[in-house]
Amino acid sequence: MTLPVQPPVEPMLAKSVATLPQADATAAGYAYEPKWDGFRCLIFRDGDDVELGSRNTKPLTRYFPEVVDAARELLPSRCVLDGELIVVQGDRLEFERLLERIHPADSRVRMLAETTPAAFVAFDLLALGDDSYLDRSFDERRAALEQAVSGAEPMHLTPLTTDLAVAREWFDQFEGAGLDGVIAKDRAASYSPGARTMLKVKHTRTADVVVAGYRLHKTSTAEEPKLGSLLLGLYDADGHLQHVGVSAAFSAARRAALVAELH
Repeated sequence: MTLPVQPPVEPMLAKSVATLPQADATAAGYAYEPKWDGFRCLIFRDGDDVELGSRNTKPLTRYFPEVVDAARELLPSRCVLDGELIVVQGDRLEFERLLERIHPADSRVRMLAETTPAAFVAFDLLALGDDSYLDRSFDERRAALEQAVSGAEPMHLTPLTTDLAVAREWFDQFEGAGLDGVIAKDRAASYSPGARTMLKVKHTRTADVVVAGYRLHKTSTAEEPKLGSLLLGLYDADGHLQHVGVSAAFSAARRAALVAELH
């Protein structure tokens, strides 16, 4: 690939806030989007070459062949998009169907690609043609993204509003469909790979869960171990422990403390 933004790239991240922000009169303001419950994914396309990269820059290409095919058919010949891989069943997102894809057997991956196909929801643009969009404002990136993504199945363009009242309605209405909350983006901000420059308000609930294990953080060393994520489980009605997700949003100090606590 010879794209203006080359893989791997860490996607821009969001930090949690209690309420949706509202810009003052002197600022460009915020754009609001639904927060999708799926696999964060960057799509790199250079002609027939298509790569899918995860939030942690690990390759996802072999696990979602139907998305690769759709990118070749529906996206501009040279582009880099940021978005989310999702699986929709009925009127809900089904995160568990995505987890099933991370499987070593190619035959199973391709069977699942037919029976529970994934879709891609685009919400940002990093490059188009020979131009990098990293230093451009979100408003500029969104305008170019709307031209690049037609919205044809299974390549979707995420809804967006600049109306705070509408964003608050989305927060209440979309929870039943399996969405996580709402994202707020500074309309004047550039794209900052790996930085928590967006804001997110998530639906929250409490639950007693089993900590079945943990992964160390990518910056962890033998001298300074840091926790990356907790693996969480719940027992089903038959007493079997089922994986239900991960918890990974910790400060650096808490990551270090948790390693010692869990040890």
